[in-house]
Amino acid sequence: MRRPHIRSLAVAVAVTTTATGLAGTALAAPATGTGAGTASTSPASVVGAAVAVAFAHASATGLTPGDRLHAQDVMIDPEGGRHVRFVRTHGGMPVLGGDLVVHLTRNLAYAGVTRAVDHTVRPAVAKAKVTAGQAEQKAAAVAKGDAGSARLVVDARDGSAALAYQVRVSDSDTTESGGSRTVVIDAVTGSVRSNAPDQDEFLSPRLLATLRQRGETISPAVGTAPQSASSIVGSSIAGSSAAAVSSAAVTTGRYPATAFGTGSSLFVGKVPLVTTRTAATTYVLKDPSRWGTETRDAKGLELEVFAQGKQFTTTNDQWGNGAVSSRTTAAVDAQYGVTKTLDFYKKTFGRKGIENNGKGARAMVHFGNKVGNAFWDPYCDCMLYGDGDGTWFKKPLVVLDVTGHELTHGVVDATAALEPTRYDDLGNQYGEPGSLNESLADVFGSNVEFSANNPNNPPNYLIGEKLGLSQKFLRRLDKPSLDAMERTIDYWSPAVYDTEVHAGSGVSSHAYYLLAEGSGKKTIGGVAYDSPTYDGLPVTGIGRTKATAIYYRALTRYMVSTTDFHDARVATLKAAKDLYGADSTEYQTVDRSWAAVNVTAANTPAARN
Repeated sequence: MRRPHIRSLAVAVAVTTTATGLAGTALAAPATGTGAGTASTSPASVVGAAVAVAFAHASATGLTPGDRLHAQDVMIDPEGGRHVRFVRTHGGMPVLGGDLVVHLTRNLAYAGVTRAVDHTVRPAVAKAKVTAGQAEQKAAAVAKGDAGSARLVVDARDGSAALAYQVRVSDSDTTESGGSRTVVIDAVTGSVRSNAPDQDEFLSPRLLATLRQRGETISPAVGTAPQSASSIVGSSIAGSSAAAVSSAAVTTGRYPATAFGTGSSLFVGKVPLVTTRTAATTYVLKDPSRWGTETRDAKGLELEVFAQGKQFTTTNDQWGNGAVSSRTTAAVDAQYGVTKTLDFYKKTFGRKGIENNGKGARAMVHFGNKVGNAFWDPYCDCMLYGDGDGTWFKKPLVVLDVTGHELTHGVVDATAALEPTRYDDLGNQYGEPGSLNESLADVFGSNVEFSANNPNNPPNYLIGEKLGLSQKFLRRLDKPSLDAMERTIDYWSPAVYDTEVHAGSGVSSHAYYLLAEGSGKKTIGGVAYDSPTYDGLPVTGIGRTKATAIYYRALTRYMVSTTDFHDARVATLKAAKDLYGADSTEYQTVDRSWAAVNVTAANTPAARN
């Protein structure tokens, strides 16, 4: 775990758990006791025990006097383990880089910790010499936007702990879409410690420059293949009857009511949409069967507040016309992609929404004026889609695997919160935790395609294959180096530590593919793959289902904001041990898959923080 770089930190007071909702507050060291007790699945008792053992094992967890823990997630494993993810404050100030996961046994005894930083988080200087107003002025100047209120934090990243101000700057002129940035200013020296965009762009500044240099446009192929009524019914939400879905709506005489309409999309043909009927002839593009998931119109504005978007409505529950001439068409693709992503996470992992809190996901199309990109925006807590700039980007980027990729960034934000170690002046991101974040977005984004299994968007291990690029894909998992545009890499080396994140993502994406499908030549779903290994030795895959379960378990239980590729190896080994046992073929194949991309225990770098 090295040099964490966290974009922003929201200290949780309302605790979201994977077991059930839990209201909690910040917890300091208990007066007595170690927290070990009897078996419990009550989130409150698990959190209480985790706090107790965390302070009782302070030498391992790194807690010091003045620290308080704020639970963000409680995970109760059926095989016995309990895990609590915390952020921390010190002296009442949020700690950037202070996140940790405390692991407990079935009987709530201490079983270990995964922490983002290994050093003390107490700042060397406890009194600010720079005022909040001065910090706000500096942040506004460097981010070229409107600064919000500065708040004092402890910046424990980069191997030190310093008193600092964190400032959110909106309408930044340094970002492509005018989005917000989070700036951290040293409260003693006034220097800029970090200046990071809040939005996660699908197309990086470096890739955009490469595409323009090559004179290449992004113009995704539309999904023109017809889809029968039976296939539309069959791909609708699980549990809905064919008779119910084939009708225009469920007429109850009471509104709002669940309705079942049809959308004509840009990229996947005709698709079923669960909608909300608000009056006899009024329908809203909002899905009550998926916690109110909704897509709205940003109206060509750079909105980062979902409530300001305009609702899509219709009188007949028919949406879009399959072309950009209808503003609703892009919304069909977006809503379809978002709901299919939610379906994948729920049916595969039991995850109830992006943040696993039983709340719907949100999207806005027609974001900004001639914006050629798509974003996950943690401030908006929603997906944002531009319409393209009309020159290099011909259509809205509402393609299925783009949505699956970007919403997975939301899942990562809600769990490990993996962050780049640095940004350059153009907004490009660098560092292994950020590369791992991009890789997981590609891994689970491809799984969204497999889950949806739409004949107009056949599933595969390619990312962005529908974007119309000359190399026929943006990235791929079997042999990442076939991506010449982003210069993605196949294997780890010490240089990967400061590699651009989309290029570096190939290391763990390759390891995942090898774990799932194995090495060598094979054809899957009509696509030819040929995955090599660093040492030339073969890998026999364990199947996509098991590989995906291992990576999700590792993400949610054993990764933190600073997890790099060697940490990820350890995390996936722990996950495989949990699920299948330390002597299992699955565990051994996880180890072998990482060795096949040159990530081993023997070449683990020394800690840098």
